Amino acid sequence: MREAVRDFRKRAEQADFVAVIDDAGEHTARELLAHADALAAVLGHRSTALVQADNSWRTVVAALATGLTDGVLAVVNRHTTRAEFAAAAEDIRPDVVVAEPSALAEWDVPASRPVLAGWTASSTVDPPDPSRWNGGVFVGLTSGSTGRAKGVVQSEEALHYACACTIELNGLRPGDAVAAIVPLSSTASFCFGVYCSLMLGGPLVLTAKWDPAAVVARLAETEARWTMCVPTMALQLAAAAEPGALEGVRSITVGGGPMDRAALARAERTLGTKILRVFGMSECLGHTSPRPAEPEEIRLGHDGRPFPGTEIRAVSPDGVVLGPGETGRAQVRGPSLFLGYARDGRVAPPELTPDGFFPTGDLVVSEEDGLITIMGREKDVIIRGGRNIDIIEIERAIAGYERLAQACVVPVRDDVLGERIALLAVPSDGGPVELAEITGYLGAAGLSKTKWPEFVYAVDDLPQTKVGKLDRRGARALADELHTGAAT
Repeated sequence: MREAVRDFRKRAEQADFVAVIDDAGEHTARELLAHADALAAVLGHRSTALVQADNSWRTVVAALATGLTDGVLAVVNRHTTRAEFAAAAEDIRPDVVVAEPSALAEWDVPASRPVLAGWTASSTVDPPDPSRWNGGVFVGLTSGSTGRAKGVVQSEEALHYACACTIELNGLRPGDAVAAIVPLSSTASFCFGVYCSLMLGGPLVLTAKWDPAAVVARLAETEARWTMCVPTMALQLAAAAEPGALEGVRSITVGGGPMDRAALARAERTLGTKILRVFGMSECLGHTSPRPAEPEEIRLGHDGRPFPGTEIRAVSPDGVVLGPGETGRAQVRGPSLFLGYARDGRVAPPELTPDGFFPTGDLVVSEEDGLITIMGREKDVIIRGGRNIDIIEIERAIAGYERLAQACVVPVRDDVLGERIALLAVPSDGGPVELAEITGYLGAAGLSKTKWPEFVYAVDDLPQTKVGKLDRRGARALADELHTGAAT
């Protein structure tokens, strides 16, 4: 992150400015650089640092310090278990681990030197070997909702490209405040939070705990101009806000979960901002977006157009490239494509097509003008009696039902049909949810009866990953538990 940090320091030397606003208050650029210089002395030249990324000034300082030392920053969530940390350390093989003392104790990492005003660092004795990352500067872990988390290695060029496109598309200006309300241990949140704020030279607004009402207040108080989050968070912000509370926010980017146009439209009208539905992933950062000035049907009914220089195509199961209007398996290539996965302390190149496209695992359809729509995941299906049923189609239909704050479609096991359709529902009023009201709504919405849920279970919350996305593995386990209990 050498280039962004160099420019950040140059601006700070010319005139100090507020660079971070978090739960502890305001932190200036010069203050953060002083902490970064101290941490850099501990990290050493060109080392790989695995840092506990919390939503505070410390994560920004870690980014600055690795940039100053021409090193590599890898981030991990505080709630990572010992086994998860061991797997990440095996893949990344860091030269230094930086975290709060309690985290190092839980992860069985010996502490050595105090850093970052109360945190500690643990270093290896082996000399750093930065060449093992093939030019990578950042390693972020995937959410791990479908198995062992993978370390995604990104170059500074990829981070810069993704942020530059996002800044231009959203009309952001130098000095604008942007907010990171998703945990900074997320690759996307780090990129579009920390790195984007370094490029803009304005405040990064952070909140350590997800409290929708408190987040709305902080975004308004700090005059944040843009943020990104998952769709559920946007809906929760609207539910906690007074009308027009976020009129000063130019736009809110949403991605990473099922999205319903009607629900998002209600949310943006309440908040007083524009919501932009996008498509991106850790492996190819935020590579599509609409613009705030585009009509609702474009912003909320589709997933935008590819960033300049990025290509997305749909292919058939046998690899034939499909034309506009045809749904196929999504493949992408472009400047924000990752270098590979961290394996045994090195970059393992990704498996690309012969012409350099990365298969995303999604289903996509594109229009003549380049507008794309993600139709769901290739594997997000329920196989009921040999018939494939698209989970996302059902979730999009039920997302318009105002009585539900959240909903998730999952399969439950069946001895005869293999799988049947169940719905985990979070009612906004806390009351019971009956199957008949769900099927009645879906029938009126035009969803085929063959796709209606056969079981409905009201729950207080849906399982989430550490970065706030729906944890589908956890949702399936919860549904199995509820279904088995109901059957006995």
